[in-house]
Amino acid sequence: MPIGLDEWPARSLLGVLSPPARWDLLGLGTEVRFDVGAVLLREGMNDRHVFLLLSGFAKVTATVENGEASLLAVRAAGDTVGEMAAMDGAPRSATVTACGPVTARVVQAGVLRELLLRRPEVSMALTGIVANRLRWANRRRLDFRGYPAKVRLARLLVELAAVYGSSRAGGVVIGCRLTQPELATLIGAAVTTIQKVLRELRAEGLLETGYRSTVIRDLPRLRRLADLPDEGP
Repeated sequence: MPIGLDEWPARSLLGVLSPPARWDLLGLGTEVRFDVGAVLLREGMNDRHVFLLLSGFAKVTATVENGEASLLAVRAAGDTVGEMAAMDGAPRSATVTACGPVTARVVQAGVLRELLLRRPEVSMALTGIVANRLRWANRRRLDFRGYPAKVRLARLLVELAAVYGSSRAGGVVIGCRLTQPELATLIGAAVTTIQKVLRELRAEGLLETGYRSTVIRDLPRLRRLADLPDEGP
């Protein structure tokens, strides 16, 4: 089931909107459901609709020069996918696949544009979300040059925890279980390197991995490893 009104991730589109604007956005389109592995959007297609994710996780991938799929990002409840093609009319730049059961609202491009004109708050929030995604991609590129693989992975896990994590007894749970090849793609490392780093993080008591979930056991210590400032009160 979709999560409650006040439970959207704080950095997601639904999380940053005021309740009236959020309700307007949630009232658009029709609800659809996808099973694990279903393709929501396909790279290169010319369709223009947008999905507003209500529950579950989806992976964003694109084809690289050697023909393999490269993981670009993860999207979760409260996020939109497909907004770039809806706004600029260009073909889809990536494929979006459900990581597990996903519930979403499908919104046609014209309907979304009408809301953006009527609700400047939504327009500004969506612009900010897209800008944050570009900054995230730029940080990944800088991390490739400035940090070893262990630090890059720690930085990635901290960011995933901030956006998609939920606090539970014993740590912060990241509900989307990424495979080792996908983690390797996101931080620009070999799979064998990821395997070694994960073993080290588990041995150091920083991380616990299980079926479809990753638990950060000591977030402050992971932040220090990631060369990130301590969070304020």
